[in-house]
Amino acid sequence: MNDLEKRSFYSFLLLYIISSSLFILLSGFWYYSAQKSSLKSNDYFQMRHISDKISSSVIQAHMRGVSLELPAIDSTYRITLIDRLGAVVRGEETETIDVRKNDYYQRKDETVLVSDAPQEHLGIAFVIVRSDQLHRLLAELKSTVLAMMALIASTTVIVAWILSKLFMRPLRQRIKQIEIFISDVTHELNTPITALKMATGRAIKKGVYDKKALRNISISTKQLYDIYASLTYLNFSQKVLVQDTIDLKSILLKSIDYYRELCESKDIILHIKSDTMYFPISEDQAGMLFGNLISNAIKYSMAHSEISISLKDRKFTIEDHGIGIDKDRLSKIFKRYNRETKYAGGFGVGLSIVQSICDEHNINIDVESQLEKGTLFTLHLV
Repeated sequence: MNDLEKRSFYSFLLLYIISSSLFILLSGFWYYSAQKSSLKSNDYFQMRHISDKISSSVIQAHMRGVSLELPAIDSTYRITLIDRLGAVVRGEETETIDVRKNDYYQRKDETVLVSDAPQEHLGIAFVIVRSDQLHRLLAELKSTVLAMMALIASTTVIVAWILSKLFMRPLRQRIKQIEIFISDVTHELNTPITALKMATGRAIKKGVYDKKALRNISISTKQLYDIYASLTYLNFSQKVLVQDTIDLKSILLKSIDYYRELCESKDIILHIKSDTMYFPISEDQAGMLFGNLISNAIKYSMAHSEISISLKDRKFTIEDHGIGIDKDRLSKIFKRYNRETKYAGGFGVGLSIVQSICDEHNINIDVESQLEKGTLFTLHLV
């Protein structure tokens, strides 16, 4: 990858990872907070239920005048019964627990619930329930959430890498097309410029402007203008052109005359059949339409061959006897910057321009071709 591709790739990757990480952190925090609240609520109600059961047993034992028997409870909970002065009546020592009011709170690694439900029956004023179960569950929850976040983050990085590659693929293809396009344009400009320099240099050296030198200068100048016209159309194709119903025959004959010198340089014979035909299109677009098709036919025709051009019955046809196009590649010839062959140069925009003009004016275009036999373009001017 070049520097631009690397910057684009890592910028997209970094942005995706940062945004995904923030989402993962927020989701993990939300999930942990929700689960913590749920576990804390469950712990409170479980401890409240145990204290109520014990308080009920104390009250019933007092009222019946029997000895106190505490109900069986989960071993994770520790019970302490104390009197109003804070002395332990039954159960484990409580160290420093404030028993002045009912309360549920967390102390060190355990939760504590203080209940005054016994109401001093049997001298028992408070039931204290303690457990480290919530602490253990929260520790397990935290480990689970962190593990899930790490797994999701790892998956996100992999997905981000894959998406970045997919994101870069069309950009890389477009950059490659542009690089090839610039290389082809440079090559295309070099050919007529070199020809111009040679022709003018030879003419100046001889001091005589012969027909051959002038023809080479004319052909090279037209080639430069064709490149300029194509690039201008690509840059300003969104500009609204003034359209009128024009006679296509006159535009076609002008285009043929424009490329006649190029035909003569390859000894190509033109067969022309043209009727007057009116069509709503701008003169510039009609010229680009005919010019690109005629130019391509000449470029890809063999020397000493023939080209047939017809404008009749609401159809325009142009048939050459050139190198032809493989049937499997016919669907690609109208793509911009696409070149199916290095034969005769070019930079892959001529047929793209033809297609765009046809689409704009609802002109149907058909292509028939055979390798080493030639190509037939048909435009249906409905």
